[in-house]
Amino acid sequence: MTLLAHDRYCDEIAAGVGQLRAVVSSGADLSATVPTCPDWSLEDLVRHVGRALCWVELIVRTRAEEDVPLDRAAGSAGPARRGDAAALDAWLAESGTMVVHALREAGPQGRAWSWFGDHTAGFWARRMTHELVVHGADAALAAGRPFRAVAADVAADAIDEWLEIVRFVQRVFPEGLAKELRAPGQSIHLHATDTAADLDAAWLIELPEDGITWRRGHEKATVALRGPLTDVLLAFYRRLPPDAPGLQVLGDRGLLELWLDKATFG
Repeated sequence: MTLLAHDRYCDEIAAGVGQLRAVVSSGADLSATVPTCPDWSLEDLVRHVGRALCWVELIVRTRAEEDVPLDRAAGSAGPARRGDAAALDAWLAESGTMVVHALREAGPQGRAWSWFGDHTAGFWARRMTHELVVHGADAALAAGRPFRAVAADVAADAIDEWLEIVRFVQRVFPEGLAKELRAPGQSIHLHATDTAADLDAAWLIELPEDGITWRRGHEKATVALRGPLTDVLLAFYRRLPPDAPGLQVLGDRGLLELWLDKATFG
């Protein structure tokens, strides 16, 4: 597995912020429910992303050695008045610019506390890239707008990263939701049908008692999820149903549903 270059992550964050801003400024109903996050309105979703950008910017810029309360991040509260699309757009623009600047300034090895085992700015560049991919899809769904296909290398990296997070959660929170993702002898195969062979956009995920393992490659499994890579990614994050047009489930659907139920805590 090869991570993307740090500057590429920074570019993708800027692009993701731009996509979210386009939804906000499109005239979309900010009070609309986000179908994939039904406790949130579109505005709640946008504010969630903006707060995360502000918080990460503070952590990276200050080279934080420990967790930092969100309320210490300047601007994290967002616009005072709800329903103001122009103010939300301006806030997102500023927050996105600031976090990208902080990440570029720090470089991939710059010290930055994280809740994960990797305490570097590189971790946050990768995490925020994929946060924006997934929440960009949420926003598009809420606004009834088409969602752009994700660049193949970014989508593949997003799947890799999520598998790493699930493994981390199993280890650190052994009694959490992911504890149920233990099914010795059973496996899940993800297979993209629209990518170049050299990307190797296929995964075998195994569920032994000591925590999930995975590797890239096309192999037989208990259940397989096949389709265009962006759709496989979104289904993997429960942003699309696994039987959405273009996707195909082969084998034990119950095992796939277990994964989707217990591995989508983010």
